[in-house]
Amino acid sequence: MKAPQQSSAGERVGQSQPHESAALHVSGEATYTDDIAELHGTLHAALGLSPVAHGRLLSIDLALLQAQPGVVAVLTAADIPGENNCGPLVHDDPILAGETLSYLGQPVFAIIASSRELARRAAALAKTALQIEALPAVLTAKEAHAQGHYVLPPMHLSRGDAAAALAAAPLRLSGEWSVGGQEQFYLEGQISYAVPQESQGLLVHCSTQHPSEMQQLLAHALGWASHQVQVQCRRMGGGFGGKESQSALFACVAALAATQLRRPVKLRLDRDDDFMITGRRHGFDYRWDVGFDEQGRILGAEVELISNCGHSADLSAPVMARALCHFDNAYFFPHVALHGFCARTHTQSNTAFRGFGGPQGALAIEMILDAVARRLQRDPLQVRLSNLYTDEGGRNITPYGQQVEDNILAPLIEGLQASSDYAQRRQAVSDFNARSPVLKKGLALTPLKFGISFNVVHLNQAGALVHVYTDGSVLVNHGGTEMGQGLNTKVAQVVAHELGLSLARVRCSATDTQKIANTSATAASTGSDLNGKAAQDAAARIKSRLAALAAQLWQCSADEVSFADERVSAGAHSMSFAELVHKAYMQRVQLWSEGFYATPGLHWDRTKLQGKPFYYFACGAAVSEVLVDTLTGESRVIRADVLHDVGRSLNPALDIGQIEGAFVQGMGWLTMEELVWHPSSGALLTHAPSTYKIPTANDSPPDFRVALFDQPNAADSIHRSKAVGEPPLLLPISVLLAIKDAIASTGPAGCDPDLRAPATAEAVLRALNGLGSARILQGTVI
Repeated sequence: MKAPQQSSAGERVGQSQPHESAALHVSGEATYTDDIAELHGTLHAALGLSPVAHGRLLSIDLALLQAQPGVVAVLTAADIPGENNCGPLVHDDPILAGETLSYLGQPVFAIIASSRELARRAAALAKTALQIEALPAVLTAKEAHAQGHYVLPPMHLSRGDAAAALAAAPLRLSGEWSVGGQEQFYLEGQISYAVPQESQGLLVHCSTQHPSEMQQLLAHALGWASHQVQVQCRRMGGGFGGKESQSALFACVAALAATQLRRPVKLRLDRDDDFMITGRRHGFDYRWDVGFDEQGRILGAEVELISNCGHSADLSAPVMARALCHFDNAYFFPHVALHGFCARTHTQSNTAFRGFGGPQGALAIEMILDAVARRLQRDPLQVRLSNLYTDEGGRNITPYGQQVEDNILAPLIEGLQASSDYAQRRQAVSDFNARSPVLKKGLALTPLKFGISFNVVHLNQAGALVHVYTDGSVLVNHGGTEMGQGLNTKVAQVVAHELGLSLARVRCSATDTQKIANTSATAASTGSDLNGKAAQDAAARIKSRLAALAAQLWQCSADEVSFADERVSAGAHSMSFAELVHKAYMQRVQLWSEGFYATPGLHWDRTKLQGKPFYYFACGAAVSEVLVDTLTGESRVIRADVLHDVGRSLNPALDIGQIEGAFVQGMGWLTMEELVWHPSSGALLTHAPSTYKIPTANDSPPDFRVALFDQPNAADSIHRSKAVGEPPLLLPISVLLAIKDAIASTGPAGCDPDLRAPATAEAVLRALNGLGSARILQGTVI
């Protein structure tokens, strides 16, 4: 374990450097898309939304809309010159609805007006302007599954003979369970600002995690070539996956309006419209059947995973694939049969969210193992340890065929057990519950194993440009996007380290499709891995040229030349980096370079769900202790201990911040963030901060102990670090199970509370009532 510390002199990676925009964030000077100065003549767009969950669009009263104050134009599906599609993989997601309305809140028309307020007022007339024939709507994944309505064909991942293993198992359990979705709730909402350029060109400032995909979809919608469209993103005020594919609709509308009117057009959603239009983390329903022995070792499992995809495919295929590939989490199962169903419902199309299906997959097995442990009346941790991946007896191969190499799960869990005093606290929790009639404590330790790479092989590539100017300063551009996670800081550290410079000498510029082409999304926790390696490659090429020049000047070998502390040295010779750069310029040595990186060794059969989809695994574990009020159902995390594996950290402070943020965000998903749709109309009822609760600083554990597992990555990642964006979101599964543990203390030995997620106060009370728990109120048993 280690805390943030400084590296030795001359090193730039491994240091706890502040976020490169930290001062700008806290001073309000950081420029987001809405802060870009509006050009003269800028118009504003707003969207008219479907008032029904499913229907047939008969007509639009365009005259009514065009007659509204300030309205310059009204756009419908008929005005799209190219392809009316913003779906990233399957072309089933229209920019503006045509004949069919697929969810309540779907954009049907766009108002372009002289001000944002006037555009929104006109768009609000959608109920009056739209003539619709309402059709029956399917609003739940279970209902869609029963009717066989899917956005994609079912997926199946199996190993061995699950049916035979279940039949032969000495003990067996089956059940159903569900977990809700989660709103990304980025602080900066969806926004695009489109500015026409000369010669049929277009510049779009877009808050997006995937500028290249925006460029491609914009070109398709306009009927243009990609080289006519430039997409820029300096920073986002959060993304979490919600701006990977779903920023496209808003960019396309702004671009269509700007090109048709030849004026700049901005489209910025307010929070309610953002909730009503965009998708979120997929909710999952599970049906499971497991066989096991007296130690709790799983012998066979058959599980159905049903995801609520919404009305279109979006990214549901890779989300389900990752869920299936993370069902095993940290455990070896000899016989499994997993079935993934992507249910089509008349709701918003769900999309990427931090973890990308991994949390939903791992959550299923953690709930199952907890149920097995309660059936056996064993400590759930002991059941987990008995199923843990190990190098002995061939128990190190995943159901999808990848070997679990560099397995650090056992020592990591052992270290956390010791540092958190797990055994002593388990007894203390039991003693507390024995003497406390109303307040109950719960404790749980859960591990994680998370695969790092896109599970679509060709996406695992990145490019970068590094420019060294004649004064020795450096500008870096790479294909990743900055959404607050510190990617630009880490990439700058990598380049500074490679060239032996101080971090102040290196600057990262805005992501721009005219600088780095054909980039992958900043997602799947690959931002630092891919872009860091690409930037390192570019810097190394420049460094090699400079070393060759220095060797020529000093009559020595290039291998003797070193770069550190702003100087270049070889034996007794030394000069400043800036001086050598100037000499290189005078000698016409190239002072800029491109860099490229492609993750090696990956292969994946998407039809069989077999191969090596991940470059390496990141691991971690958390112990959560909670306090539950059995009268109100309220719960509180009173202490959380985390030991997480980030390899050799590029920036320990940033990594710890990411772990803390992921823990609290995941805790919100599992305990308080509840999405509710009206059961008949399909209206999202939790569409604003007033009705949808996310965690605040007050919900963070008051005793929050986060440490980094001190072991470099065995894989050749950037400086032997490991990704940190998504894996720690699985840590707060321990919170949910600790709440369940507290509830179980009110029932008979071996009871298994029916606790649904999110474990809101109402859900906790339902679980308590399901146990028939006796609760004391003013001396009366109720």
